[in-house]
Amino acid sequence: MRAFTAAAIQIAPTPGPLTAESVKANLDKCVEYVERCVDATGAELLVLPETVTTGFTPALPPEELWDLVGPLAEPIQQAASRMSVHVVFPTYARGTSRGEVYNTASLIGPSGDVLGTYRKTHLFVGEDRPSGGWVTVGDEAVVVDTELGKIGLIICFDGDYPELARVEAVLGAEVICRPSALLRSADIWELTNRARAYDNHVFMIGANATGVDPAGIPYFGNSMIVTPIAEVIARAASHEGWVSAHLDPHTAMASLTPGSNVPQRFDHLADRNLAFIERHLDDLRRPAHTSFPHGERA
Repeated sequence: MRAFTAAAIQIAPTPGPLTAESVKANLDKCVEYVERCVDATGAELLVLPETVTTGFTPALPPEELWDLVGPLAEPIQQAASRMSVHVVFPTYARGTSRGEVYNTASLIGPSGDVLGTYRKTHLFVGEDRPSGGWVTVGDEAVVVDTELGKIGLIICFDGDYPELARVEAVLGAEVICRPSALLRSADIWELTNRARAYDNHVFMIGANATGVDPAGIPYFGNSMIVTPIAEVIARAASHEGWVSAHLDPHTAMASLTPGSNVPQRFDHLADRNLAFIERHLDDLRRPAHTSFPHGERA
């Protein structure tokens, strides 16, 4: 990884019912904010919020959503090429059959090419098809090797699960991008971003939605960038805009805590007890056994 400036952009979806016109308006806003952010910050990696072309809750059945989310990346690809930057572009995307919709995040490179696409593997309550939602679950961790460094992709609720971020870190991720439309508290948002960064000593870029989606659900923004020692070095408010920060691998783990003169002497990845993990692999595969009602829905 080399040093570079990254940015998390937060924008609101177009108000009202989801239509082809509102999808186009959302795409146009994405291009506008990418261009403005690059001009203002010089960012080389920009992360947009989860399902930025539609808003998180589409208020449509999956078949109608599938019809609306045909090929959408071209305007972002053109902007990335024009500005010579990397953009994480999150959108609902079509599967092979009508109604098969994935919650995705694609990394677009400075040539305009799609370098990798991740499909959300941990779906939030109500989002998944089996519970009456609109999204088909993904099944693969994605880390993309770029000229900036190795970039991992996760989406929103994925950040609650330490295993996914750990797998991506083991696969070499130095930066993990987390486009989100978080429906819980700002405390949980910050906790999980900082924990995943610190668990794995990676930079975490969390771009959270703001505004109101087509179902009338509001989002609180608070996008942030976190260092490998869990320091929040950029934090947005609740309105549309962006935050940016310089990510430098040479100083990322220089001290035990931010500003300290005590050096960082441990590494959560290098210091893993692999023999212990191997011994408990079967335990990790089992359903949870505690007094709490795991696996049940109220």
